[in-house]
Amino acid sequence: MDPEEFPTPDVEVDELDPATLKQRIDDGESVTILDTRMESDFDEWHIEGESVTIANVPYFNFLDDEVDDEVLDQVPEGDPLVVLCAKGGASEYAAGKLAENGRDVVHLDDGMNGWARIYEREEVSRYDGPGTLYQYQRPSSGCLGYLLVSDGEAAIVDPLRAFTDRYLDDADELGADLTYAFDTHIHADHISGVRELDDRGVTGVIPEQSRQRGVTYIDDLETADDGDTYAVGDATVETIYTPGHTSGMTSYLLGESLLATGDGLFVESVARPDLEEGDEGAPDAARELYETLQTKVLPLDDDVLIGGAHFSDAAEPAEDGTYTAPIGQLEEEMDALTMDEEDFVDLILSDMPPRPANYVDIIATNLGQQTADDEEAFTLELGPNNCAASQDALTGD
Repeated sequence: MDPEEFPTPDVEVDELDPATLKQRIDDGESVTILDTRMESDFDEWHIEGESVTIANVPYFNFLDDEVDDEVLDQVPEGDPLVVLCAKGGASEYAAGKLAENGRDVVHLDDGMNGWARIYEREEVSRYDGPGTLYQYQRPSSGCLGYLLVSDGEAAIVDPLRAFTDRYLDDADELGADLTYAFDTHIHADHISGVRELDDRGVTGVIPEQSRQRGVTYIDDLETADDGDTYAVGDATVETIYTPGHTSGMTSYLLGESLLATGDGLFVESVARPDLEEGDEGAPDAARELYETLQTKVLPLDDDVLIGGAHFSDAAEPAEDGTYTAPIGQLEEEMDALTMDEEDFVDLILSDMPPRPANYVDIIATNLGQQTADDEEAFTLELGPNNCAASQDALTGD
């Protein structure tokens, strides 16, 4: 049933803004959620947190005039109970039926779609290069991006198409012109915003090494090769070719202080190696990743920060709220960075999570081999990223 087809509840139910819900969770408040989506959608992704209690009772259980006592018994109490669905229609109806039965409820405005539109900007306080560096965080998918602002110019690394306007508005708010948009690689979990920003007057840059994957628009953008540098105000962006996660994976050293590693290295894990050539090509890609980490990443100064393109539920933020960590700290905490090659390969092939949802269509869209309008693109990237080699943190193992 389409959300617009649900009747208006007889009992008025208050809405809860997704950003307010996120803040309550961040503040450690006890939050109880009823997710009324289908079980398969719930299992694929749902809201989590240390203070979150969540139950899944699909919306169709509330369609009868009288809700069965057996259904009500499955619904937890809340203060109030937050009822949600995909887009907001089913949850408003279900919340109304629960209110008729005396439950204290609110429903989440715009549902999980609204949750997916939360996009936060945090300053990276330990960045000590020219200008100021910010990290963008999308809690619904764990996607991260980086905005470098220096002397009236700005650059964005790994932009999401859904937030094209946001980057331009933020740069303007910070008194800068957005001059560059960089992609670290052909992403498998979100639709890149580099082409849209290039159409808006920003210079779009993708790795030269991604040419071999058949990017249809590569000659319409600038390409970054190993060693290339770009000026952003007083800061520099240095290109470092770091294959392993994909054959074209490229990192950018921002202001000589933070290495934006894309999906090569995260603060809690290393990259998965199977999204380009599948299971058959994963062992060779894992060996290439090992070589990259040992010869390109770990030799950098210990105080250079690592900032990946994603974070998982297993990641712990730094004191400034960003998912960044010095190379020296990661080398101490992550055994995978100090083991020999064969042990490394065995480790990262042993516990890979399911591949990102819709990753085949997302990759094809990012290659320019198929198209998606804004709504289709937004829908494709809903869900967790699953770009790390392990579902659990590799730090402290």
